[in-house]
Amino acid sequence: MAKEIYVGNLSVQVTEDDLKKHFEEVGLCASVKIITDKFTGKSKGFGFVEMENESDIPAAIEKFNGTEMSGRTLTVNEAKPRQERPGSGRGRGRF
Repeated sequence: MAKEIYVGNLSVQVTEDDLKKHFEEVGLCASVKIITDKFTGKSKGFGFVEMENESDIPAAIEKFNGTEMSGRTLTVNEAKPRQERPGSGRGRGRF
């Protein structure tokens, strides 16, 4: 089963295809997603890479964490499950 890798500090010029090519130096990518602002469509500077083989994840983290891509030093680690932010529920505002 494939797992995701978090990739942070991405240059806004990096595309999903660029990221896929970069990570396929280690193994096949199942999917690549750069997170964008829903209003502007601009990159938020981070994304996720899902590897076909879970066994490729440690090698990818080892190879790319702290390395440079498009002039930026990447932060690469295993993605953590998204946690609900406090106060993000609707209808719980202060009166």
